Amino acid sequence: MNRVLGVVAWFAGLLFFAPVGWMVLTSLHHEPDAATNPPSVGAPLTLDSYREFFDSNPWPPLANSLTASVGSTLLVLLLAVPAAYALSIRKVEKWSDVLFFFLSTKMLPVVAGLLPLYLVARYSGLLDDISFLVVLYTSMNLPIAVWLARSFLAEVPREVLEAAALDGAGLGTTLRRVVVPLTLPGLAATSLICFVFSWNELLFARVLTGVVAGTAPVHLTGFVTSQGLFLAKVCAAAVVVSLPVLVAGFAAQDKLVRGLSWGAVK
Repeated sequence: MNRVLGVVAWFAGLLFFAPVGWMVLTSLHHEPDAATNPPSVGAPLTLDSYREFFDSNPWPPLANSLTASVGSTLLVLLLAVPAAYALSIRKVEKWSDVLFFFLSTKMLPVVAGLLPLYLVARYSGLLDDISFLVVLYTSMNLPIAVWLARSFLAEVPREVLEAAALDGAGLGTTLRRVVVPLTLPGLAATSLICFVFSWNELLFARVLTGVVAGTAPVHLTGFVTSQGLFLAKVCAAAVVVSLPVLVAGFAAQDKLVRGLSWGAVK
């Protein structure tokens, strides 16, 4: 039975990896070979698409995406941990209503807030400004982070918190030296999820940025031109843009697995 489950797991893993592998293979083909139907699997390989991508000066958009993603993730953690502490350990009055309010902010279609946000950015002078994206991504990811962090903080033993209180630890000390170390795997998983959401966001970045604050996904769409879809170039750009997320996930994989399974096994 275990062998069958192992085979099924490998099959599912390869099935999910197949589109990524095909994207990498397509990025290594010449444009005529990448556009053939059916696809040409045995076509000669080349790095021309990657050379053209790096010749397009992708460093400013990549730096903007890194700034917006890392900055918003740090702000989300700074705000989510105290909020989750108040909603799970030191519960505030009507804490369930607060949680529902956080969840209700995700019920509005994203495109419905596009015009108001554009007007706010325009009249406040923050159009094409990366700091506006940082604030926007923070507000987008904060409800999810609070819900996730609350589930992790709810597993913190109350005896440890009581011992810290008896030792005279204040709220800040308790959060910094007790709660955060105990829930580090869960907070790492939350951070990675917020980072991925911010890095991959396209709609707001496309509308609210231009030449100065354009992000990596916006730069990627520049390879879809009126002359047609350059499939090999798009795949090469997508591979490069995906690398930071893959590296972050690989670096935090142990904490990610522990965090996502937190509380599942007592």
